[in-house]
Amino acid sequence: MTAPAQRRPGGAPDGAVREWVPGRPVDLYGTLGTLTRGGGDPCHRRDGSGGLFRATLTPDGPGLLHLRVVPALAVVRAQAWGPGADWLLDGVPDLLGGRDCDDETGHGAFRPRPEHPVLVQAWRSRPGWRTPRSRAVLEAMVGAAVEQVVTGLEARRSLRALVRLHGCPAPGAPAREGGPAEGMMVPPTPQQWAQVPTWEWLRAGVEGRRSAVVVRAARVAGRLEATLERTHGEVEPVLRSLPGVGRWTAAEVRQRAHGDPDAFSFDDYHVAKNVSWALTGEVLDDDGCAEVIACYAGHRYRVQRLLELAGATRPRRGPRMTLQTHTPSATSGRS
Repeated sequence: MTAPAQRRPGGAPDGAVREWVPGRPVDLYGTLGTLTRGGGDPCHRRDGSGGLFRATLTPDGPGLLHLRVVPALAVVRAQAWGPGADWLLDGVPDLLGGRDCDDETGHGAFRPRPEHPVLVQAWRSRPGWRTPRSRAVLEAMVGAAVEQVVTGLEARRSLRALVRLHGCPAPGAPAREGGPAEGMMVPPTPQQWAQVPTWEWLRAGVEGRRSAVVVRAARVAGRLEATLERTHGEVEPVLRSLPGVGRWTAAEVRQRAHGDPDAFSFDDYHVAKNVSWALTGEVLDDDGCAEVIACYAGHRYRVQRLLELAGATRPRRGPRMTLQTHTPSATSGRS
């Protein structure tokens, strides 16, 4: 028997439930997969029954969100705990790509070209995928900054260590001992990120170049979060005004926090090569890939992500990169 919900002053009951009727299929794991930093991410956890927990810092404080798609009722059931519960529940449609459904400019306007059959099949196989909009700009910036010039495995390991050391336990009954969200963590506040000692960054495997980006971002967190009020075309210049943030890092943030379906990951070691190979059978650099996907302007990240979800990866004939030698492409530099 569950304990009665506790009402927070001025807000919904702790553990309040809302249902969202999206009017379309929802691919929960596919849509939110880019927000999750590996299977050991302390801020995200699958619950074993098709649901997902997400612990995050909101403008109102820490929050824990649980999402589950109920196909029989054609609804998404959301439940949230903590001071940030209302903010999280209000944002469920955005988080699951609700803004990416407009017939004129969103998912409904996208049509893969018949000369790109791999993309056609990827699009047809993922009717429930949309570009997520987490509204958590600093969270996305921290993840992208830590991922600069290293492998994903290294970055995930570093982020886990830092969040566990400087974050706070997720709120709510599910996060208590024995609960399905036990041990989950809310990321550090901007102030906490800005105050992480140098030796703790290094112990977590993050050298000064990357940690400096996080610290700078944390110090102007308000300005970064304010980009949520800007149009997609206005966001990148603001993000890139921060030293150490190039077009790759800005794109990674826009994909996750702003729900920008055109934020292609240029300057990535693999993305342009994989996308160009999937569409043309040739492995091209950023410039060559940009020409190929120019016909999908407004949806270039959609192309990237659909192909990623389909597993469209070029054959690897040479040795794979080791953890110690993952470096930016020679022509661009990943930042």
